[in-house]
This record gives sequence, C-alpha cells and structure tokens, in this order.
Amino acid sequence: MSVPAGNVGFVTKDPTPPDQPEDIPENVPDNIEATGYTAAGVPTFDAVREKIENRYGTALGASELAAETPEGRAVEDEYEKRQQAAAERLQQIRESMRDDGDA
Repeated sequence: MSVPAGNVGFVTKDPTPPDQPEDIPENVPDNIEATGYTAAGVPTFDAVREKIENRYGTALGASELAAETPEGRAVEDEYEKRQQAAAERLQQIRESMRDDGDA
C-alpha cells in the first residue's frame, strides 16, 4: 500500500501484484494438513472433530473428579432423594386418579 504525498486518506494499491494470492501467507508449511488447517486458513474436519473430542473428554473427566468429592457425593445423594420423592408422589397421584374413576 502506498499513500501519495498530499493525499491524506487516499490509499492506492501497489502496482506490482504479489507472487502469491493475498489470503495465503508466505510461510505456509509443506505439511499443511498436519497443522489442522488448509492453506486458506480453514480448519479441517479432522481438526475440528479432534478439538471437540478433547473438550468432551476434559469435561467428562472433570465431572468424574467432581463427583468423587464430598460435595459431589452430597449433590448426588440429594438428587436421588428428590427422584425417589417424585416417584412416590407420582404413584400417589395415579392411585388417587384410580379411586376417583371408580366412584
């Protein structure tokens, strides 16, 4: 890019075109697929899948570790108690509906 003297804010392109297209950097490695990106800088499908799998594995491991703490076990016990109470309440509702239908 060049800016002619006296024309502040007026920008022109250099008259000589670059040797390579502008969207591809000059220092692109030969093994572009090994980096996980195409020459245009777009991530490959395999790179995206690997990133997702890594994040999923990290999240799964973190949740397993959290479940082994005393706080995690307390939360799990509380959840089980609520599930049991909900199942009992649902059974009571079903029984009351059967009794109302017989009358």
